[in-house]
Amino acid sequence: MTEFRQARWKEPLVFERSTPGAIAYSLPAVEKEVKTSLPKPIESIPQSLRRQTPPKLPELSEPEVLQHFVRLSQMNYCVDLGLYPLGSCTMKYNPPINERVVQHPYFSLLHPRQGDSNIQGILQILYELQQWLAEITGMEQISLQPAAGAHGEFAGALIIRAYHTERDEFSTRREIIVPDSAHGTNPASAAMAGFDVIVVPSNKDGQVDLNALQSAVSEKTAGLMLTNPNTLGLFEQEIESIATIIHEAGGLLYYDGANLNATLGLVRPGDMGFDIVHLNLHKTFATPHGGGGPGAGPIGVKESLSPFLPIPLVSYDGNKYYLDEKRPKSIGRVHGFLGNVPVLLKSYAYILQMGRTGLKAAAEHAVLNANYIMNCLKDVRGYSIPFAPDTWRMHEVVISAKPLLHDTGISARDVAKALLDRGLHAPTFYFPAIVEEALMIEPTETFSKEELDRFIEALHEISEQAYDNPAMVLQSPQNTAITRLDEVRAAHPRTMALSWRMHQKRLKPKPTKQT
Repeated sequence: MTEFRQARWKEPLVFERSTPGAIAYSLPAVEKEVKTSLPKPIESIPQSLRRQTPPKLPELSEPEVLQHFVRLSQMNYCVDLGLYPLGSCTMKYNPPINERVVQHPYFSLLHPRQGDSNIQGILQILYELQQWLAEITGMEQISLQPAAGAHGEFAGALIIRAYHTERDEFSTRREIIVPDSAHGTNPASAAMAGFDVIVVPSNKDGQVDLNALQSAVSEKTAGLMLTNPNTLGLFEQEIESIATIIHEAGGLLYYDGANLNATLGLVRPGDMGFDIVHLNLHKTFATPHGGGGPGAGPIGVKESLSPFLPIPLVSYDGNKYYLDEKRPKSIGRVHGFLGNVPVLLKSYAYILQMGRTGLKAAAEHAVLNANYIMNCLKDVRGYSIPFAPDTWRMHEVVISAKPLLHDTGISARDVAKALLDRGLHAPTFYFPAIVEEALMIEPTETFSKEELDRFIEALHEISEQAYDNPAMVLQSPQNTAITRLDEVRAAHPRTMALSWRMHQKRLKPKPTKQT
């Protein structure tokens, strides 16, 4: 492997670097005050809302501020440095040109409270994006309002609820079915919308067990939440039968769009029988992902469910674009103004650059990369391919380190830590829960064979090291800015200090009890 060592600065917190009197700017004094009838900015703030004392901010020079944040950036790993194979998350390369697009003054200076008449340009873009996403998914209408995947799921669950409420069936149809391999947000979104969650198992081939599904449906069934391909990277081959079972029971079929990167231009959820779909623009359509945002999770539906979509929808009357809010059956607003417009713009630019053939090629390359990794690892000592090992995967593959744990005591978590020492980001591990010692790998289409080979070689090397010298693996990572953490302690509420004020409070000695 290539020698790797992450930057490891002994960088204090920005507050700890603070020096009283230091300032990060130097401006000449105003020689002559400009007379204006406008009130001073401070005078427009009510007295009750004004600070009584200045905020306690760190005091640094401009070079010190720059140095601090550059050092922090050098201690991080990012998708622009290399492979980021988090399974199910589609951490793909984000073209910088899309960032340039949203920074253009024509977009960045728009105000959310401008009227429809003078934002026709952005409304046209959003309208076209709605149409494109509808075509890509096989849906009739799209709302761009939801701000993330789980947010889109929740909106979809509310639409299912509204549909059954209008039919006077919600009092009895209170069950949402999810597979045992579902994303954790699926049952959470269903429960938040007021449904009971029924879990159906996977069969020996990693697909939804049709007999179990048939037994689970009843007059209580409101719908099924499913992603296809599923979290094992396997395409649900019986999807049409699944759709028939749910529809004949009176339920709706919901598509979790997290794995759409595998099927772009190849097959559409609407053609599989899905009634509702959400999209992760921060996964499939190359906008930034991670750190809690930014994101966007548009929701699409078939025509019969269109009245329930969140408002406002961007519409066009043949003369002008406008925000359609007169939709009495809508589940209402789920986001302020027009949605997360910068993310939507980046997706628009990405689709415009890729076109129909480019999106299809992205899916094909993602599938090729995942299967290349699977075939290179399936015979490596210590790893195994659970569920139908001879079946082609789609965009991701789940391997198990259970044999490695049995033989050497080295777990999937240890493998993930050892990858960090080799300059590679770890894949998702311990998900899906139906695979013991799971390593869930999604290479996406944006990384070369050379980068994939580096990742495969690293997993080979870790396996050999586990058998020859397991203690070495257990010490990983050693070459990163932060070495192995006590994860239980790090996640404990009494350990975490999420602000400088909280940190200072923790440092104060606790008063001793008087006896």
